[in-house]
Amino acid sequence: MKVTELRKQLEELHELSFGWALTCCRQDAAEAADVLQTAYLKILNGRAAFNGRASFKTWLFAVIRNTAIDEHRRHWLRLLRLGEYLRERMSPSEPSSSNGGEEQEESIRVLRVALVELPRRQQEVLHLVFYQGLTIQEAASVIGIRVGSARTHYERGKRRLRKKLSESKYFHEHQPNGTRVPTALC
Repeated sequence: MKVTELRKQLEELHELSFGWALTCCRQDAAEAADVLQTAYLKILNGRAAFNGRASFKTWLFAVIRNTAIDEHRRHWLRLLRLGEYLRERMSPSEPSSSNGGEEQEESIRVLRVALVELPRRQQEVLHLVFYQGLTIQEAASVIGIRVGSARTHYERGKRRLRKKLSESKYFHEHQPNGTRVPTALC
């Protein structure tokens, strides 16, 4: 497809494309604009090529979705690196809010270990729903599984995570009736 033809089709679908980008970016207009810009650049630079196996609109929406996923991944990796940098830069002479900081670090470690021990699909669904703010249906679409399967992975993952965390002293809250409930899943 020629560049002029590509530009014309992109212009015709721009409004719909921006709406889709908003959906992929959880209604964040600035992020959606960046994702759409990056997707257009991929297309115009030839890094994403239309092969005609689907309609142009379907292909374009897939490029936008994949670009949004890549951007989300980059965002989280940057945050992780920033967190590591800040932990390394924090001098030992600075107080870390006494015992509270150590307990928080340990509870984060326990949660990470519990998440890693879950089956991959359960990890993915829980991550997309809890950390990315997607619905189960959206998570199913991102992963490429049926909604019923995503619901099953979601429920099983929550159940396993609740069980693993209930065994830790860091994730309990006393209820008025005296029972203990994991605070992360309340």
